[in-house]
Amino acid sequence: MAERIDIAIVGGGPAGLTAAIYGARARAKTVVFETGLPGGQIVTASWVENYPGFPQGVGGQELGELMFQQAVAQGAEVRTLAPVKSIQPHGSDFILRVGGAEWEAGAVILATGAIPKKLGVPGEAQFAGRGVSWCATCDGPLYKDKVVAVVGGGDSATQEALYLAKIAREVHLIHRRNELRATQCLQEECFFHPQITMHLSHVIEEIIGEGGRITALRLRSREDGSEKVLPVDGLFEFVGVDPQTGLVADLCALDENGFVIVDENGLTSRPGLYAAGDVVQHELKQVVTACARGALAAFHAARYLETRASSA
Repeated sequence: MAERIDIAIVGGGPAGLTAAIYGARARAKTVVFETGLPGGQIVTASWVENYPGFPQGVGGQELGELMFQQAVAQGAEVRTLAPVKSIQPHGSDFILRVGGAEWEAGAVILATGAIPKKLGVPGEAQFAGRGVSWCATCDGPLYKDKVVAVVGGGDSATQEALYLAKIAREVHLIHRRNELRATQCLQEECFFHPQITMHLSHVIEEIIGEGGRITALRLRSREDGSEKVLPVDGLFEFVGVDPQTGLVADLCALDENGFVIVDENGLTSRPGLYAAGDVVQHELKQVVTACARGALAAFHAARYLETRASSA
């Protein structure tokens, strides 16, 4: 028999954990189901400088742990290593299959986030984990006094390039466009950093290696088609994300890029099903905006359940 709860939150990143705080404070029985450990992608960030309340910045792992502790302190239950296998409508409720158990929830908040995109070039799969990485915090220390490349032009790419510049001897920042998309202050820091070399209007054609490790990148200019080989010891990729919407692909509307479509309250096209964080397309993808959307989704999910109860 399915265990009955009020709000099920799928995903334990900033959006999910903030939703848990607000759901629990609304006196709703709230459970977070997280595939891995709480914190989501924020735990891979070396340093977060723009989250309110931390004038000197805060480590991503520390921030994720603090959010987890606060959610639990407010009364939410956070289940880690608990991947949700399916979400199925059941009357006005939802049945979630988690491992061998079933949970029945009056409302669901999807906060599954997004995972890094791959370049899809020769050598990428071969050298994944052996020179190709998607986490500078995890793997950056392996490249002390070595030469690394970062591909991407947004905030994530520039932030991690600056982080790696504290460790590596040289950092090469590669971007397919002729200008970066990152916030202006990050762009300026990268352009004027003595250890960072820019390769704008260039794409990676091949990841070259020998002896089980990468040794170079073959780059192609998008302006004149010329190619060059760039010797590197490691490559860090930050070229966008894929929203993790597989659980709700048949339950609610998605946009052309696979992100969940929601209204201003985080409600999807299906009553009782909400979404927040990077699984939703929005212009400013930051920790603080993920938290805000998680709070909104939980507030309105709790209100939805109250309305249902009063009209029953």
